[in-house]
Amino acid sequence: MNGTDTNDRRLYVGNLPYSLRTPDLRQMFSSFGTVEDAVVMMEPGRPDRSKGFGFVTMSSAAEAETAASTMNGKEIEGRVIVCNIAKPRE
Repeated sequence: MNGTDTNDRRLYVGNLPYSLRTPDLRQMFSSFGTVEDAVVMMEPGRPDRSKGFGFVTMSSAAEAETAASTMNGKEIEGRVIVCNIAKPRE
């Protein structure tokens, strides 16, 4: 993987509390470095209902690795979240 590819900087974050929104996700990961992008996936046609997962793109692979290893298994609002490097889009 080369440094310009987002695949090594993009994180999948799952099992999020349904109350969590994109700004909250961005804030959660900002302590690990520069968050280039963050999004909590919402149910189609239900802007008030989160799907319980999202994606965060960090500015470097090192920041993404640190964030993933620190956040994976962390409890947020009673839910143990899953955080790892996202698989490439097919």
